[in-house]
Amino acid sequence: MDAQNDVHRGEFTWKISYFTEQDAKKLYSEAFTVSGCKWRIVVYPKGNATSHLSLYLDVPDSGTLPNGWTRNAKFSLSVIDQINDVRSIRMETQHDFTARVRDWGFTSFIPLTELHNHTGGYLANDALVIKAEVCVLTVTPPVNIQPVRPTDKFDSYFTGLEEFVNAAETNGLNVGSTSRHQDGALTAEVPSLEEVEKAKQSLKECLSDLFKLNMKERLSEALSTLRSARTGLSSEQQIAIETFQANFNDFTSDFLAFEQDNAEFELHKLQKDQRFSAMKKSQETHILYKQLMDDLAKEEEELKKKMGEVKSRRDKLLSDWEILLVESEEAKSGYKDEQKKVAEAEEKKRIAEERMSRSTTAWSNLKAQFC
Repeated sequence: MDAQNDVHRGEFTWKISYFTEQDAKKLYSEAFTVSGCKWRIVVYPKGNATSHLSLYLDVPDSGTLPNGWTRNAKFSLSVIDQINDVRSIRMETQHDFTARVRDWGFTSFIPLTELHNHTGGYLANDALVIKAEVCVLTVTPPVNIQPVRPTDKFDSYFTGLEEFVNAAETNGLNVGSTSRHQDGALTAEVPSLEEVEKAKQSLKECLSDLFKLNMKERLSEALSTLRSARTGLSSEQQIAIETFQANFNDFTSDFLAFEQDNAEFELHKLQKDQRFSAMKKSQETHILYKQLMDDLAKEEEELKKKMGEVKSRRDKLLSDWEILLVESEEAKSGYKDEQKKVAEAEEKKRIAEERMSRSTTAWSNLKAQFC
């Protein structure tokens, strides 16, 4: 595991402070990523049913991976001697990680007596240092590393919210229908004014308004009066009165319990409707935000396009400049050559002029002697 630039290889160092004070049976490191796969170290401070320190490599996101996933990896785990690195202990193995066997490692890594030996450096300042080196050989299915858009979580949450709102609307309609049916059944149990005699009006009022203040006492008095009556009541009425009075406390408690439960139901129903309204408002705001996000995405695409055009123009300008640079260097070099040649020609011209001057003087003298 010495290829530092291989994306399929990686290492992670975990320092556990106050190691001897740890009470947990096992400890987990934070997750780290190698070749697009998440890993973490698992340590049993007091050993996994053994008198040795136990170390394992684990797949932390096993539950979210596709069915049938596998990872074949070669890895090593090391306990670092922080005083003398030569005494560090390293063990290496290879394993096929699957949903059924998501962790693998070494149950008997180092004896606990040796680990806690004060002459060693494994627990310097009560800190344990563990190093993992991982080389991922094969992954099934292949990890497709895609850049995460800032709006992915945003869209995912509110898509779920939209489905939840739609389901709540459907359930709300069903619940309302059921409630109306139950209310109708309850009202049918209350006798109408046309079916009772005037002498039973007090009883009727009590039955209709049992939940009002002091109505329980009025009902009890009306039942006692009617029970003692010898006329004006049918045998069925007498039986009904006696039956009710015999179970008076239970019946009235049932009525009062129903009133309390019904009031609690109505309260929760009201609160549910308020929550639903808030949820709908959030959904509507999400739609607005999503539109703004889409508009920004379009602007971003336009800016990218414009940046591409600017980059193309810049590249063209740089290319033309490089050509100009070559031409400029050629002109400069040619100028220097010509400048040198001019100096040489000028010197030749000076020498030729001197010679011509001598020749002209001699010619004049000769001409003067004979002409």
